[in-house]
Amino acid sequence: MEVDGDVNAVAVLVDELRHDDPKLRLQAIKKVQVIASALGPQRTREELLPFLNETLDDDDEILLALAQELGEFVDLVGGPLNAYHLLSLLESLVAVDEASVRDTACKSMCKVVRQMTPEHITEHFVAVVRRLVTREWYTSRIAASGLFQVSYDQLPPATQAEMRAMFIQLCRDDLPLVRKAAATALGGFASMMDPASATAEIVPDFLTLASDRQDSVRCQTVENAVALAALVPVDVKLNQLLPVVCAAAKDSAWRVRWSVGNKLPEICAAMGPDLATSVICDQCLIPLLGDSEAEVKTVAASRAHGAAQHMSPAHLVAKVVPACVTLARDPSEHVRASLASVVMKIAPFLGRDVAVQHLLPLFLQLLSDESSEVRLNIISNLEKVNDVVGIDQLSQSLLPAIVQLAEDRQWRVRLAIIEFIPTLASQLGVTYFEEHLMEMCMGWLCDVVFSIREAATLNLHRLAQHFGVAWAHAHVLPRIASMHVNANYLYRMISLHAAKVLAPLMSTDQLQHSILPLVLQLASVRHRMYL
Repeated sequence: MEVDGDVNAVAVLVDELRHDDPKLRLQAIKKVQVIASALGPQRTREELLPFLNETLDDDDEILLALAQELGEFVDLVGGPLNAYHLLSLLESLVAVDEASVRDTACKSMCKVVRQMTPEHITEHFVAVVRRLVTREWYTSRIAASGLFQVSYDQLPPATQAEMRAMFIQLCRDDLPLVRKAAATALGGFASMMDPASATAEIVPDFLTLASDRQDSVRCQTVENAVALAALVPVDVKLNQLLPVVCAAAKDSAWRVRWSVGNKLPEICAAMGPDLATSVICDQCLIPLLGDSEAEVKTVAASRAHGAAQHMSPAHLVAKVVPACVTLARDPSEHVRASLASVVMKIAPFLGRDVAVQHLLPLFLQLLSDESSEVRLNIISNLEKVNDVVGIDQLSQSLLPAIVQLAEDRQWRVRLAIIEFIPTLASQLGVTYFEEHLMEMCMGWLCDVVFSIREAATLNLHRLAQHFGVAWAHAHVLPRIASMHVNANYLYRMISLHAAKVLAPLMSTDQLQHSILPLVLQLASVRHRMYL
C-alpha cells in the first residue's frame, strides 16, 4: 500500500480493515506501522489506537498480527512517556480466547512496559493487572499471571506487596487453567522478590500448588522449586522444597515424574552436592531410571550425566551404574538409545580406571544393540570414549566392534564410523591402520549408498593429511587408479571424485604423473547409461 498523505492513509486503512476479505484486513494490520508513521505520534494516539480498539477483528490470525505489531509501537506513539497509551488495546488482546493471541499480546505488553517510566508503570500498568485479575472471564486471569514479573523491581514497596497479594489470589483460583498459569509464572516472579518476601508469601502457595489435584499444575513444581532454592534459607530448602521434589518423583501422574527427570541437573545444582548424593540420587534419579513409563526413563537417562556431575564417584558406582546396566536391557529402544547417547559422558566423573571397569562393558553391550538408533548414538560418542579409556583399551576392546559396524546394514551407522576413522587412525598410527583398517576404508568407496562413497573420499583426504602426501601417493592413489577401469560407471565416477579430493594435497609433479593421466583417461571414456 503506497501512503501519500495522512488522509489517504487513514482512508485506505479504514477501507481495508472493514473489507469482507480477511486477507485484505490482515494486510492492512501488517502495514499499520506505516500508517502510524505517516500520521505521527499525536494522531496515532488520538485516532489510530482508538479506531483499532473499536474495530477489533474476530479473526485470530488478524488479532495475532495486531498483537505482534503493537510491541513495536512505542516510538510511533511518542516514546516511553506515551507508551502507556498502548496498554488499553493490548489489554483487550490479552483477554481473547485464542491462546496464541493472548501469549503474543502478553509478550508485546511486557515489551512496552519495560520502556515505560516507573511512575507510569505504577499508575497505568498496575491498574491493568488489577482489572485482569478481578475479571470474571478466566482468560483475563490467565493473561494476568504472565505480567507480574515485568518491571516488578521498579514498583514502590506498597505496590509490590499488592502485586504479590494479587498473584497469590491467582494461585488460589478455582479454575485449574488459572492455577496452572500462575504456577508456570511462579518461579520467574519469585526470582524478582527479596528472599524474605519469597519465603513468607510465595513458598506457602508453592507447597499448595505442588499438591494440587490437577497434574498440569503439579508439573510446574520442580521448575519452581529450583527457582525458590536460590532465594530461601537452607532450612526451608531442606525441610520444605526438597521433600516436595522427592514426592514429585513418585507422583501418580507420569507427566509430573517426567518433569522431575527433565530437570535433574538443575535440581542437583540447586540442592548442592551433599543433598544430590544423599537424597536426590536415591529418591529421584534411581526411581526415575526404573520407572514404569518409557518416556520417564528416557528423559531421566538423557539427564543422568548432568546429575552425575554433582554426585560422589562412590555413589555413582554403587547406585547409578547398576541402574544404567539395567536400562541397557530395557525393552524400549528409545530408552536404550537415550542411555547410549550419555553413558560415556558419566565416565569423567568416575576416573579412568573405574570407567574402564564399570562403563566399558556397558558401552560394548550397547555398541552391539539390535537397534540402529542405539548403535548410532554410541558411535557418536566414540571420541569421548577414546578420551576416557585411552588408545590401548580402545584398540583391544572396541576395535573389533568398530570393524563389525563398518558393514552395518544401516548406512547412517556406517557413515558415523567413517567420520570417526581419521581420529582413530591418527592415534593408532600408520602401521596399525594399514594392517587393520585400510581395506575397510577402501571398501567404503564401493558402497551401494552414495553418501557413504562420498564420505569415504573425504575420509581419504583427512587420512592423507594425518599420514602425509607421500603415504597417500604410495597407498591410496594406486587403489583409486585401479577403479577407473571398473565395469560399473559409479565406481569410475567415485575414483574421479577421490582424485579431485586428493589433488589439492599433491605436488605439481604428482599431479602431472598420477592424477592427470587418470582424469584424462576417464575423460576419454564414452559411457552410455540405459534407463
